[in-house]
Amino acid sequence: MRKKELKLVVTFHTTADAMAMEKTCKEHEVNGRLIPVPRAISAGCGLAWCADLTDRDSVLDIMDQVGIEHEELHECMV
Repeated sequence: MRKKELKLVVTFHTTADAMAMEKTCKEHEVNGRLIPVPRAISAGCGLAWCADLTDRDSVLDIMDQVGIEHEELHECMV
């Protein structure tokens, strides 16, 4: 089991946006992974992108570049 750490968690309105985020980040070598939305957070599609807090700018930049819309940004223990 992974040790819980404070992470950036990006939630999405749709599963399509979450899947597009995973594909785009792999293509552009942006660190992170898809996770189920943590219980402490409520989100539309049930999937979220989890990344280190230090990767916040690169995550936001890639979403802006390709037009992926996020629901909310959270900092939580994951």
